[in-house]
Amino acid sequence: MNLELVSFVICPFVQRAVITLREKGMSFEVAYIDVENPPEWFKEISPFGKVPLLKVDGEVLFESAIINEYLDEIQPPQLHPSDPLARARHRGWIEYGSNLLFEQAKLILAKSEDEYQQQKESQGGSFARLVDEVSDGPYFSGSDFTLVDAAYAPLFMRFELLKQKREDLAELLPTRLQNWSRNLLERPSVKTSVTDDFEQQYIDFFKAKESYLFSTEEA
Repeated sequence: MNLELVSFVICPFVQRAVITLREKGMSFEVAYIDVENPPEWFKEISPFGKVPLLKVDGEVLFESAIINEYLDEIQPPQLHPSDPLARARHRGWIEYGSNLLFEQAKLILAKSEDEYQQQKESQGGSFARLVDEVSDGPYFSGSDFTLVDAAYAPLFMRFELLKQKREDLAELLPTRLQNWSRNLLERPSVKTSVTDDFEQQYIDFFKAKESYLFSTEEA
């Protein structure tokens, strides 16, 4: 099987797929594009104009959750619960994690202190809603790493980076989520799921967007 992942270097949704591929020990190639100036071939095969795409022997899959479920079906170890109800619950919290990523992007793209504080409050409320759904650890549902964990690791990786810019963000993450985040970020599949220059690329991208968070003296 020939797998090629089409990626934008700082995209958290692509990172979800990379983590899953790493967990399963699958061989794959990565094709990096600039999503703001995408090549014509990408426009032709991406229905939403978004990454990730996964080319499987020439066939194209899109949307990270669908890509990860496909990978989970074809290659062990199984990262989704076998019980249908538990599996459906996990799917719901993966979607919730996607919303948290969109909220995080709004926080980073805030243009003023007031807007930043508003988005910070929103993100804090979303984190608080998640606390009671997370196990005592080390992962979302206990000892087993699942697709939910693959979905949240990119969020926490970026949150750690943002805390270096604004220490006040640390107060948003309850203790249980801090523990979950630490366990995820220590996992080899997560550590190797981004490029060596990820942090600088991430900062440069949002500085170019005139992010208040990355343009203040504290940053």
